Formats: sequence, C-alpha cells, structure tokens
Amino acid sequence: MLADILITDGVIREVGPPGLPAPEGAEIIDATGLLLHPGLVNAHTHGHGGLARGQGDRWTLELLLVAGSWIGDSDMLADKKLSATICAAEMVLKGCTAAYDLYAEFPLPTVEGIDGVAEAYAETGMRAVVAPMVADVSLYDAIPGLLGALPPALREAVAALRPGDGARCVAALGDIIRQWRWDGEDIRLAVAPTIPHHCTHSFICGCARLAREHGLRIHTHVGESKVQAVTGMRRYGRTLLAQLDEWGIVGPDFTAAHAVWLDDDDMRRMAGRGATVAHNPGSNLRLGNGLFQLRRMLDLGVTVGIGTDGASCSDNQNMYEAMRLASMVSKGQSPDIRAWASAEEVWHAATRGSAQALGIADIGAIAPGHKADLVFLDLAALNWIPHNWTVNQLVHVEDGTAVRHVMVGGRMVVRDGRLLTVDLARLAREAEAARERLEQANEAARRLADRLAVVVDSHCRGLAASPYHIERYLRT
Repeated sequence: MLADILITDGVIREVGPPGLPAPEGAEIIDATGLLLHPGLVNAHTHGHGGLARGQGDRWTLELLLVAGSWIGDSDMLADKKLSATICAAEMVLKGCTAAYDLYAEFPLPTVEGIDGVAEAYAETGMRAVVAPMVADVSLYDAIPGLLGALPPALREAVAALRPGDGARCVAALGDIIRQWRWDGEDIRLAVAPTIPHHCTHSFICGCARLAREHGLRIHTHVGESKVQAVTGMRRYGRTLLAQLDEWGIVGPDFTAAHAVWLDDDDMRRMAGRGATVAHNPGSNLRLGNGLFQLRRMLDLGVTVGIGTDGASCSDNQNMYEAMRLASMVSKGQSPDIRAWASAEEVWHAATRGSAQALGIADIGAIAPGHKADLVFLDLAALNWIPHNWTVNQLVHVEDGTAVRHVMVGGRMVVRDGRLLTVDLARLAREAEAARERLEQANEAARRLADRLAVVVDSHCRGLAASPYHIERYLRT
C-alpha cells in the first residue's frame, strides 16, 4: 500500500495515507519507487566467524568444531572486532538491522573482547544481542568414546584444547556483566552456554542463574546434529531439550539454536515454556545436519526465528537467502502442501519471530511505537520486475541486490547502496592482512586439526548411524 511514515526520536509515531501532516522542520525522505519493509532480524550468528569465511567444504558440524582451533583464531582484540565488523557490515548491507551474536573466545570470554564485539555493532549502526559463547567441556570429552578413540599422541595434544575452568568462566561472565557499558537498548548482553553436553551440570546451571539474576537471555545449540541427539540420549537417558527443561533452563528467555533433532515432546515443551527456536537452514544443509521441521514447529505453537549462523559454516550473512532456504527446506520434505510453511510464515519468522528470540519487542514491524528500522528496496531492480506479490517476492526472489537504503532507529546507515558507517576498502585491507598473518600463525593448529579430523569423522559417522527415535534425513 502507499503510505507515509512519521518518525520522531528513532521511533515510528504514525503510519497513514499519503499526505500525512509532518511537524515543522521535519526532514522529508522521498521513497517514491521504493518498497519499505522492516529490518530483518538475524536470530543466530557468530561474529567470530567473519575472518573464517570460505575455509571449509565437506565439514560436518563436528569437523567444523575440530577446525575451530585454527580458522580465524586470534588472541588480538583488533582481530575480534574486525571479524564482528565484517559480519555486521554484510548484514546491514543486505537488509538486516538486528542480530543475536554468539561470540566465542578461547579459553575464556574477556571483558575487552566482548566489548570490542559490541563496539563493532555500535559503530556499524546495527542493533545486537551479544552473547559470550562458553563451555567447560571440550568436544573430545563431550562426545561419548571420542577421547578413547584418539591415538595416545593426539589424546595428549587435545589437552591443550580444553576450555577454561567452569568456575573461572562464570566469574569472567560476571565481570563482563558488571563492566558492560552499553546500557542503551541498541546493544544488549546475553549468555550462551554453547552446547548442553559441552557443559557440566553445575556450569550450565551457573550460566543460567547468572543470566536470570541480571535479566539476560540464554541461548544454546540444541539437537543441531544427530551426533548431538544420540549423545544426549546416551548421557542423560533423555533428549537434550528434555534435560535442559529438567534443569529449569527452558523458559521465555531461552532460545534453542538449530533444533533439527527435536521431537514432538521437545517442541511441546518449547511452546509451553514460551521459548524460541532459531532456525538456521543454510548451515543445517551445509553441515549435513538434517531437515528442520518448520511446519511441525509452528503447528505445535513454537515461536521460530530465522538465522544465518556463522560465516564459517553457512558462508554468508544474507537473511534474504536464509528466508528462501527456510521456505525451500519446508517444501522439499513432502509433496503435501499442507506440510509446507507459507511465505507469510517464513517472513514472520525472519522479523517478529527473530525479534522475540532477541527479546526486543518493538522491532520487526512497521507500526506505531516500533523502532524505525526500515529497509528501502528499489522496485526498478530486476528482482521486482514485475512486482506481483510482495511477501512472496521478499522470501523467494529478493537477494539483497535491490537494497537502496537502510535505516536503523531513524538514522540512515546505508544510503544509495553505500554503507555510511564503515570504510569497506579499509575493512578489506585489514581483513586481508589479518588473514595472511593468521594463516601463518595457525599453521600448526591446522595440521593438528587435519590429523584429528580423520578420527573424529570416523567416530562420529558411527554415532550418527546409531538408531534414534526420529528421522531428520531424507532416506531412499
């Protein structure tokens, strides 16, 4: 529809027919020939993956975790901020104005590192929920039988890859919370115990307790791969989600990332607790994790948001592509159209659903009282020739190439396709210099990861072949 939008102090005050009275001295932005939509909201990403783009091909989730010891790994604060800036710049240029970033530092999160990530989003002009991603159990200790499957020399080598002590980690999170300087609503803090079985009981419950004491949200990966699902059953005798619920972690402030291997009971628990799921179709496909049950989730009342996941495992930070993949995955599992998610449902997930995951109620819609986070698409771009069905074309056709302007909180951060807040030429130079330096610095870690990958792949393929009570792969 044709409409005027009145914005004051970064908030949409009124949406009305053309000719809406404007206050004296108001700036007029002519959007003739442009389609406006609310900024997309990325429910799950990893800013530490910005410098790791394009590093792997035939990686499962577990092989990606093995490679995590070298891809883009750096102790330098400048590199941490650089990596997050690369991700933020791509997101906002492609119509995304807010993101939930699970950022990892090894062996422990630091005040300086997480502050640098927050600064990257603030300087780029995006909203973000920044969640230090933490664990106190290594991959090799978390997966049943994996440590024992390693030859003695490799078993000794992975001792250095164990995360920091759980109590020290919780203390570090406390320091980050106490020294958080981003008190406004644009950049918020959360806590992300990475994967349930990568955390001891006392540690994950300590993370949840700390988060709730300070009114922060909680985000973790649940049932991303079949290896995780099988591990949960072997370790706890119940699903990972059921175990988290038993510990009192699942609630309205809780987001489960991926959730491919959740069963109906898990979904009902999520819905009943008011929790959200972050669906990441790009990485689910890229890492061979299986097919997310979007239709079933929605039918059982689960709030679903959509995310890109990290650039190291889904290659880009394009929320338009994530929407398209979410739609295609739902439609590719059955010839019964009743089992498919509609374009409108996918759009809602990438806006309002993701906003609920972030815990920010006033984004994801063009409506009075909502933040003026707006994307202006050029209707003369090929994606809109012809313009038939707006939502359908947003989900299935748009790819970011029609983005003309992006506004966050009433402030233009992209104008005429140019990012106003980040010098992209300088960003490219810094990223290339960091890539070359890190490639040399991490060569030994890469060689070790290559040796570990052979064993991890074999062992995890065996686990993934184990019977499980639900199926998320297409079988012939």
